Amino acid sequence: MTELSPQAHLRQRLENHLRVIYPDLDRAPLIEGIVELMHLENRCFMPESHRNLWDETDVLMISYGDSILCEGEWPLHTLHDFLRTELQGVISGVHILPFYPWSSDDGFSVINYVEVNPSLGEWQDINAIARDFDLMADLVINHCSSRSLWFENFKQRKSPGMDYFVEQDPEIDLSEVVRPRTSPLLAEVQTLDGIRHVWCTFSHDQVDLNFENPAVLMEFMRIVRHYLDQGVKIFRLDAVAFLWKIPGTNCLNLEQTHEMVRLLRSVIEHAAPDAILLTETNIPLRENLAYFGNANEAHMVYNFSLPPLLVNAMVSGSSRALKNWMMGMPAAQDGTTYFNFIASHDGIGLRPAEGLLEDSEIGQLVELMQESGGRVSWRALGNGESRPYEINISLFDAMRRSMQGGEDGFQQARFLCAHAIMLSLQGMPAIYIHSLLATENDYDRVEHSGHNRAINRHQWSKAELEEALLQDTHHSRIFTALKDLISLRKAQAAFHPNASQYPLHLGDQLFGVRRETRSRDARKQTLIAVFSLSAEPQTIPLDELNLDADRDWRALLNADFLDFSAETLTLPAYGYCWLSSED
Repeated sequence: MTELSPQAHLRQRLENHLRVIYPDLDRAPLIEGIVELMHLENRCFMPESHRNLWDETDVLMISYGDSILCEGEWPLHTLHDFLRTELQGVISGVHILPFYPWSSDDGFSVINYVEVNPSLGEWQDINAIARDFDLMADLVINHCSSRSLWFENFKQRKSPGMDYFVEQDPEIDLSEVVRPRTSPLLAEVQTLDGIRHVWCTFSHDQVDLNFENPAVLMEFMRIVRHYLDQGVKIFRLDAVAFLWKIPGTNCLNLEQTHEMVRLLRSVIEHAAPDAILLTETNIPLRENLAYFGNANEAHMVYNFSLPPLLVNAMVSGSSRALKNWMMGMPAAQDGTTYFNFIASHDGIGLRPAEGLLEDSEIGQLVELMQESGGRVSWRALGNGESRPYEINISLFDAMRRSMQGGEDGFQQARFLCAHAIMLSLQGMPAIYIHSLLATENDYDRVEHSGHNRAINRHQWSKAELEEALLQDTHHSRIFTALKDLISLRKAQAAFHPNASQYPLHLGDQLFGVRRETRSRDARKQTLIAVFSLSAEPQTIPLDELNLDADRDWRALLNADFLDFSAETLTLPAYGYCWLSSED
């Protein structure tokens, strides 16, 4: 059998994808259009299946382009300087949240996809960061700004844009549509042809794009190519689960949506074999995992259940739900992995905790976070009721209190223990800049913006940040401790994102995990990570840790917690220890 060329292989895959998405269209022009727009006529790679594009040295930081400000300096230049000065050799990459011109939602209402927001800098600033760090960028694919040229053209009834948006008869029953917001789904818009009603999943400034029109797909092929040319390595598909709309369904995770992700995967991996596709799907666990497909959709999926479960474990003092969740998590196939995080620019999502935490536990968590200064965002249910969608709070303040002891003085200990757990789990870790810096709730930004999420979107002045990191502050202590923890983690082969993972059964006040390199790995390491979720010291007999007796073990950190003569490990309040053995 003659082996297909990369171009022929791509065309075959595109035909398969497009047959599902556009069964009634002539697909040949679409295929050739995609190949041309992606510049794949001559330079096209044959993708290698089940290839891991990451290892234990990969740790990302999440930041807005203007999280640090310096008078007289482009914010992207300031961010790059901070990355090089403070984090070179510590993190491997950075997710710069939408850096395009925008009208609302701190960047996620994109006005122009191929320009850099002039208040942040220029493409050359993005290029410079991409040369020094793996760059993740948002492909805001579900919607664009109501102030975009496309939507202005929609209102003027001209191209491009006239047929780029989802129009809907307001009399149609849309009660089954799942939404993360309480605003009306349809927005009334005056056009040259009269009143139209357009679909707005998130806000009336974020108008959903109509991918039933293949011209919209072609626009995004141009955008993807542009991002690749500018140095983007990781594509974050924002809100992709809502992409396809069919009235009478919940319009979430539809087959056409999954097929669109597969199409993007095919195109991107033929264009850039080291590029990575990450789906942002803040939905219950089983639906989220479906975006792996059969290792043919997303390379990575957000581990959205981790933040609410881990925060709940730290403040409740119980590992039960966290451990049960981990026991049910399937190991990611080679070529796929989890994207682990505890905090981000958004809040602590509660939908991914559904079925993992009881409603009463979610209620207790919400109440405690509000006592620590947090806010709650709500989503509408089909019956006209609302329920908590996410908790808006800085992660540092989320650790201020426990359910048993209130504000007990263990805030920093809980905070560091939570990160040590996250850094120990299977997957690629990412840490929000305001977690690295232990930034508190920003109430002024909430009041100024009117948005709950602004509470965790503080902007540091460069001078204030430098002073805070030079002094003996909780900012400097946390920043130093996290950098040391990350650096130690990066040196452990057993923390490869795809290394084996097994939970330890140590009781509810403890959490433990065993990580092992795989048989085919050159370096053989077994690592036992143990964590206390209690304000009281916890003593664990070593025989409960299943330490193989014929192997030599050493503590990678907090060696003074280990007493081999007494055959015990004693953890102080919210203490943790990594034990390692190598062949």
